[in-house]
Amino acid sequence: MRLVSPPGAVGRSTAVAMVAVVAVTLLPLGLTSYWLFLATSGVIAAFTALSIGVVSGRAGLISLCQLSFAAIGAWAVAWLSMHHPDLPVLVLVLAGGAAAVPFGLLAGLPALRLRGVNIAIVTLGCASVVDTLLNRYGIPGVDDGIIVTRSGVFGDDLYYFWLCWGLLLAVVVGLALLGARPTGAAWLAVRRSERSAAAMGLSVPRAKLTAFAAAAFVAGLGGALLVVQLGLAANQSFGSFPSLVAFTVAVMFGARFPEGAMFAGAATVLMPELLRRVDVPADVGSMLFAVGTVFALRQGSGVAEALRARASRRRADAALGRSAAISGEPAPVALPVAVPVAVPVEATRPGARRAAAGSARPGPADALEVRDLTVRYGSVVALDAVSFTVPADRVIGLIGPNGAGKSTLVDAVSGFLPGHTGDVRLGGRSVTGLSAAKRARTGIRRTFQQGLAVPELTVGQYLRLAAGRALPRAEVRALLEFVGGPPSDLVIADIDVGTRRLVDVAAGLAARPRVLLLDEPAAGLPADTSELLAARIAEIPVRFGCGVLLIEHDMTMVQAACSDAVVLDFGKVIAAGPVEEVLAHADVVSAYLGGQQLGGGAEAGGPGGQQVVAV
Repeated sequence: MRLVSPPGAVGRSTAVAMVAVVAVTLLPLGLTSYWLFLATSGVIAAFTALSIGVVSGRAGLISLCQLSFAAIGAWAVAWLSMHHPDLPVLVLVLAGGAAAVPFGLLAGLPALRLRGVNIAIVTLGCASVVDTLLNRYGIPGVDDGIIVTRSGVFGDDLYYFWLCWGLLLAVVVGLALLGARPTGAAWLAVRRSERSAAAMGLSVPRAKLTAFAAAAFVAGLGGALLVVQLGLAANQSFGSFPSLVAFTVAVMFGARFPEGAMFAGAATVLMPELLRRVDVPADVGSMLFAVGTVFALRQGSGVAEALRARASRRRADAALGRSAAISGEPAPVALPVAVPVAVPVEATRPGARRAAAGSARPGPADALEVRDLTVRYGSVVALDAVSFTVPADRVIGLIGPNGAGKSTLVDAVSGFLPGHTGDVRLGGRSVTGLSAAKRARTGIRRTFQQGLAVPELTVGQYLRLAAGRALPRAEVRALLEFVGGPPSDLVIADIDVGTRRLVDVAAGLAARPRVLLLDEPAAGLPADTSELLAARIAEIPVRFGCGVLLIEHDMTMVQAACSDAVVLDFGKVIAAGPVEEVLAHADVVSAYLGGQQLGGGAEAGGPGGQQVVAV
């Protein structure tokens, strides 16, 4: 499965990239041998920055040991050169990159349990261990004065620069291709939210380990190229402190983008040279990089990302200007959101929905069955023997006051609370022992209140990632039209929070689930869009053959979308049945209104004394 990129600005971006590639390729032709050496060193340093961009920038895992992987690549090349001196340079370099991969997987194992600063501490510890081992045992050939020789055409510094530059371009292209596949998109999903990634059926451990492995390979290539360039590599080049400096430079320049990694590589080489020429200690450069990193973190973006954002704004402004010039009207301030075709009110009434349910695709009578579900936090009982079913042909509302246990219930059903008791069955099969990712792949999909769509992806890419299969453009378009979503080529980062919720609903449907858990999908939406979304949710069982559990505080939406409802209060089911009957239930009114009577002494007084629930 490939995640197709939007065609909009690809042509311009490709042209700019090609010009830059040609310029750098021709650059060394006019350089002296010393500046050619520095240029080659800058390209090699870009490998380390790019590796940090993969594991930390794309996957969101703070790794402070990337130079340790470079050291392993250098060590492997030095050892091979001693024992197999006739090996071609390219084979040596590739072997150095491959040698670092197992160590990358090993360093990534703690990330399966740890997050954030804890991973940083562990990886810094790994860097210290490698640093200690290098200081004790050294790199092969250093003590004996045996150098790594560049045989053949790459003995010429100019050709060796082109080798390094060509390998860097190959790595950039490879990472771009990987980013267009589910593996690369999974890194971004894990960076956004591990819970959301698991809820889409993605293997979070696999994503983390592949990120560490890919980053280790890239760093290993850099270390291998360095030892081949120098002939001998000093242990100090791969120490803990240089690893920290490399991380700060990568963050400052935004090394998850190719141009950011190249900027970082150039800065790594040019800063010490500049300071040397003005008789300033080299440590000042590390301080400047640290200050630049602080600014980048405060702004939320590195140099490369800031430049890309500025270029994107210019293109958007130009496009809006052209649109206004053609139409003769002022440019719109926001992108229009497509809205679904209105459904007659009669079709959304519970009776009509029950009649329409007979035309749904064949499926089990109960898509989801929850039996005696209990969740305890110490002495606190969050859910107490909760039981209910979600038929494949119904939309069931899950309502209750704040603190009733709705979010806990959704987490337990979707696999994020494995410590619960009771049973969760999907299509008659128990899924209680399955992880969240396996439950998602089995057919339980959910959305989140926070709206955790991956901002770096386009809407179409996100739907394909969530689907876990090849998704034709026509199907993407149909899903987005159904929920009233934005165009498929729009980047999610450019979409407002409310519209992202529509995209999340479409992403859930793209996976063809057996049951869809919608956690407050209308939050942040205007009233008219919320009404249309309610009508569409009511159609889901008929159109897609899956049951829906709707968690919502908006009673108008619940009444419009749901045929039945389950009410929780203090972790217990206090009412269940048709929506109208449930909302008129005395216990439900008491749970929401605290047993207070409304006007004239009539409890929850509506017309004719009818009980209503106001939220």
